[in-house]
Amino acid sequence: MEATSLGVVSIQAASSWDQYVRELGVELQRRRLDAGLTQEQLAHRAGLTRTHYQQVERGYWKKNEPANPSLKLLVRIAQALGVEVTELLPSTARIEWGE
Repeated sequence: MEATSLGVVSIQAASSWDQYVRELGVELQRRRLDAGLTQEQLAHRAGLTRTHYQQVERGYWKKNEPANPSLKLLVRIAQALGVEVTELLPSTARIEWGE
């Protein structure tokens, strides 16, 4: 992610899983705010706890442990937002799997 001169965050293709899930979280937050929803409201619509949703939006389950949301979870969030799951996902073109 890069801040532009206008302070807007632009998302570039992720180069690591950590970066990918952070970018996913940025997109989830943007969509949630555009829909005028709180984290709690969106979590409820998706059938999740607020804490679980927060972890996905933040991009981390625990300190230094990147999120790894299931496809089912992402579909539930997408449906709650009224979008296709593919609209939420960052580009995977540059992810390097250094594990």
